Amino acid sequence: MDIRAVIMAGGVGTRFWPLSRKKRPKQFLPIISDNTMIEETVNRLLPRVSSSNIYTIANPEQTQVIKRRFTNLPEENLLIEPQGKNTAPSLILATAKIYLQNPQSVVAALPADHLIRDSALFLKKLEAGAAAAAEGEHLVTFGIPPDYPATGYGYINFSLKPPSEILGENFYPVEKFKEKPDYEQAKEFLRAGNYFWNSGMYIWRAEVFARKLELYAPVMFSYWNKVLEALKYNNEAQIQKIFDVIPSISIDYALMENAKGVLMCEGNFGWSDVGAWSALADIWDKDESGNALRGENIIIDSENCLLYNPNKITALVGVKDLIVVDTEDALLICRKDQDQKVKNIVEIIKKKGKSEYL
Repeated sequence: MDIRAVIMAGGVGTRFWPLSRKKRPKQFLPIISDNTMIEETVNRLLPRVSSSNIYTIANPEQTQVIKRRFTNLPEENLLIEPQGKNTAPSLILATAKIYLQNPQSVVAALPADHLIRDSALFLKKLEAGAAAAAEGEHLVTFGIPPDYPATGYGYINFSLKPPSEILGENFYPVEKFKEKPDYEQAKEFLRAGNYFWNSGMYIWRAEVFARKLELYAPVMFSYWNKVLEALKYNNEAQIQKIFDVIPSISIDYALMENAKGVLMCEGNFGWSDVGAWSALADIWDKDESGNALRGENIIIDSENCLLYNPNKITALVGVKDLIVVDTEDALLICRKDQDQKVKNIVEIIKKKGKSEYL
């Protein structure tokens, strides 16, 4: 199979402020290992997908960072979205580029900033997912088995009818994509047993993606045709004009929630979207009091805290369930259960015109 991986690297990572900034967002930070998150993503793919078949899509500044860091990736594979318009426009651009090279290519659209602990199992599932996408008119996704009633993820409602088996993996028909639920809904989803978290990873054959757009997202399909035409003639100015007017919408809203013929494979390969600071408490090593620590520290009578301060010694005394992040020019202190609100800080900074802190 001709598998092409598209790594979506255009996010800004506002929930990881003050470490994540506009010029160096989350995917370019070494927060889960000594490698940056995008390096982890590329390295995970290389045993199965050659560097010549790995693409990235990001804004111009981010693409320059990728170019410097990944000299093994062909420069023509480093795709530029002229402006951030969410995942549907970026994946239309990337899939159209691959479609013109080979419409039967299988495209795996993958975020740049997710953690996957079992890379070997992920590649096995990726191979099976690619086979499922290559065989029929299917869009394929991975659903993550939920281990608590999360309200920060969308859910995939799948059929409990006997699944299809492809390369030893089970594929279940998707009935509906569900929005992020409230807590009571999330508990109901877990009780039902046929609701998995939406991983945000998708696999499709390039030509099938185009047909699904035409059937279930006709507005976006009109832009698909325009993007194809611009790419045929390498017309960057025209792509810029298209991105000026194309709707800013996620691929979930634009296509996946409306499409028929979607299959889900269980993504039990140790996934985390590392969506906020508190997620690192489950990834970093902890001391005997449950504190996850980076940087020199003195801890007295404190528990379940997350500390990031590699530049100076930091002391915590008599506190619990706190996040403390210290950078050169900013300090964040928040309760662990409030870390989703960190993105609100970024919005306030924008309104105050303090762009130097973005």
